[in-house]
Parts: sequence; C-alpha cells; structure tokens
Amino acid sequence: MLRHILTGIGILEFAAPRRIVRAAERIAFENPGEGRLRRWTIPMARLEALVFTWAAVRKRGPPALARPLLAGLGLAMALAPRSALEFGLRVTYENPDDLEVKPWVGPLTRALGVVYLVAALATGRADAPAATEKQEGEDTI
Repeated sequence: MLRHILTGIGILEFAAPRRIVRAAERIAFENPGEGRLRRWTIPMARLEALVFTWAAVRKRGPPALARPLLAGLGLAMALAPRSALEFGLRVTYENPDDLEVKPWVGPLTRALGVVYLVAALATGRADAPAATEKQEGEDTI
C-alpha cells in the first residue's frame, strides 16, 4: 500500500512539478509570487520524481547509496535547519533574499530532517537478516 502511495506521489511530481512548487510557495512564503525559479529547478524536480518513483517501485527497496545520502541530508536539516533552508532557497531561486519564509518552516525543516534520519537508519535495520538459519547437520543445545 505504501509503495503505491509513494509511486503516486512520484508520478504526480513528475507530471506537474510547477503546480506543486506554486502550491508549496503559497503555503510556505509570506510573499509567494515574488520567487523567480532558476532555470534548472523544474527539470531537477522531474528528475527527483523519477528517482523517487524508481526507488519506490524497486522490489529490493531503495539502493544502498540512498541510505547515507538520506542520513546526511537529514542530519544537516535536523542540526542546522536555517542553513539547510537558506541553501535550498539559493539553489532553487534566483532571488532567495527577497523571499519571506513563514516562521513555522524552520521547525518543520528540523522535524523533516529527523524523519529523514530515522528513515535512513530504519532502512539499514530492515535490510539486515532477521536470524541466521541452522546449518544442515548442526546440533542445537
């Protein structure tokens, strides 16, 4: 069920990234119409959607490389949410200094970082073998 939901989110982000960005701007900014997206923002959102969807539909789950990347991103967001947010705005917008972020966005960034970190750590535990099987001919005590 979760896999279907994640796949749907990825497909939606791929199909309509501009609408999702506009909706997020209305929610997160005091002045949502002021932001000028960089040229690569929408293509990068589509690429993110493709990778997200691929990881969601993969039978073996996300690739091993995803775990440390997600953990690093989560750690940065959890420990320095303001810096992570400023970095994200600078990468995404031509005029990040003109944007007024609503006060709740910083704490939400920190919380999302914690979620990413927990997800990365939980993924590692889910990949570990549950128990070793008894070898043929092995005696148990």
